[in-house]
Amino acid sequence: MDFKDSIQQIVERIEKIKDNLQTEEATKMSLIVPMLQALGYDVFNPMEVVPEMTCDVGTKKGEKIDYAILKDGEPMILIECKHWQQNLDEIEQKTGQLLRYFSVSEAKFGILTNGIEYRFYTDLESPNKMDNKPFMTVDLLDLKDSQIEELKKFHKSYFSVDDVLGSAEELKYMNELKKCIHNELSNPSQELVKYFGKQVYNGTFTQKILDTFTPLVKRTISLYINELISSRLKAAISNNEQQEQLDNQKEPEESEPKNQNEKPKIETTDEEKEAYLIVKSIARQVLSVDRIAMRDAQSYCSIFADDNNRRPICRFLFNNTSHKRIAFPGDNNDFKEVYDISTLDDIYSLNDKIIESAKKYA
Repeated sequence: MDFKDSIQQIVERIEKIKDNLQTEEATKMSLIVPMLQALGYDVFNPMEVVPEMTCDVGTKKGEKIDYAILKDGEPMILIECKHWQQNLDEIEQKTGQLLRYFSVSEAKFGILTNGIEYRFYTDLESPNKMDNKPFMTVDLLDLKDSQIEELKKFHKSYFSVDDVLGSAEELKYMNELKKCIHNELSNPSQELVKYFGKQVYNGTFTQKILDTFTPLVKRTISLYINELISSRLKAAISNNEQQEQLDNQKEPEESEPKNQNEKPKIETTDEEKEAYLIVKSIARQVLSVDRIAMRDAQSYCSIFADDNNRRPICRFLFNNTSHKRIAFPGDNNDFKEVYDISTLDDIYSLNDKIIESAKKYA
């Protein structure tokens, strides 16, 4: 199972069981521990993950951090956990153990989480002092593909302090910029109104003119965004309609004989049949076997979901017996992604591609 699938399982788990988690400890065991496991850490190995690590700092004795992830015997990632219903905004400035222990340990990253939202901190502003604001916030119930790639950097197999720090600063400023852009788009500042207004109004920009242009700029921004979304939707619909028209066109000389006495030139080979069974055995991980169908043509053999030519999984290009290939559909079902195979066993090396292609119809 790849990392993305592991995270998706946790998302599904959250939606199923969160309402039954009455305590912080239940949140830890049911939501946060599975996340640590998805990140590749052995939660039962005290050389990797230490629960309830004591944080004696100055006069503060006996305080504990919920989890510490170790590297070479030193804590590298500190994790403070809260109940899944707690609003992290309300407690972000009260992460006492996390802030204090971060400054006196070798830890480079702190995580504040309620099992659904994860906030990642480091020391971009002052060395060895944890920043007040996270450089990345991930809400598992509103997860973006780009965030999955950033989460993957914390996986045990890929974790590198330098790599994460390299992107942390960029992520932090991008998040702050997104907030600024959101605020400006929803409630334009005087500076933004003047910037646009002065480009279309030649007179003196008095307060009266500013008051006139403020609602105009706000409405224009909203109108522009709506028109942009509408045009892209129309383009996507148009592309789909064109593709459907192409798919519905008959393939010349491949499905019917030229006359009643002439036999079709299509012959499904034993290799194609065996390859179909291999793809079927792989794709059944995400689709039931009765939904996976094969349809042969003169120049290739296609595997579809639901025997629907608008739901292609892959194509076998086996006509050249010395140069066998398997093609996968792109965004427009153009089959430009092609892989050479020497033997049918090589199909198993394309396991992830087949599952990815079939999953679109799951």
